Amino acid sequence: MIIRRALDADFPAIWPIFQQIVAAGDTYAYDRDISEQEAKRIWIQLPERTFLIEENNKVLATYYIKKNQAGPGAHVCNCGYMVAEWARGRGLATALCEHSQQIASELGYKAMQFNFVAATNGGAISLWEKLGFATVGCLPRAFEHPSEGFVDALVMYKWLAD
Repeated sequence: MIIRRALDADFPAIWPIFQQIVAAGDTYAYDRDISEQEAKRIWIQLPERTFLIEENNKVLATYYIKKNQAGPGAHVCNCGYMVAEWARGRGLATALCEHSQQIASELGYKAMQFNFVAATNGGAISLWEKLGFATVGCLPRAFEHPSEGFVDALVMYKWLAD
C-alpha cells in the first residue's frame, strides 16, 4: 500500500469512490448528483495537491489539501478525505490524515481546519479528536442530512506548528 500524489489521469479510479460518498449525502456538502467533470475540478484541479492510497494498482482512498483562506488566513489549510466503502476498517483514514499533516507542514502550513463536519459523522469526529483536532465551532442545523434532517456542522482545528 502506498500513498502518492494523484494525477489528472487517476481521477477515473477516484470517481467511483467520490460518487458513492457524495451520493449518500451524509458527509459532504456537495450536490448529490454532481457531474464527474465538476467532481474532478473540485477534487483534483482546485486543491493545491491531491493524494491517493493505492494497493495492487487499485485506489482505496484519497484526500486533497488546499488553503482554507487567502491572505492573512493562508497559513491554515483544509483537507477532505474519502475512503472506498469496501476498503474501510483498515486504518486508511488515519493514514491519510497523518500524511496530510506531514504534507501540510512541508508546504508551510501552520494549522489545519475542517470547516463542515456533520455532527452525525461520529467516526470522523472521533478520529479527528484522536489525532489532536478540537471542535472550535458549531454551526447549528447547517447540514441537511438525508435521514436525520438538519444537523449541526462542526468546525475542527489543529495547530501544526511548534
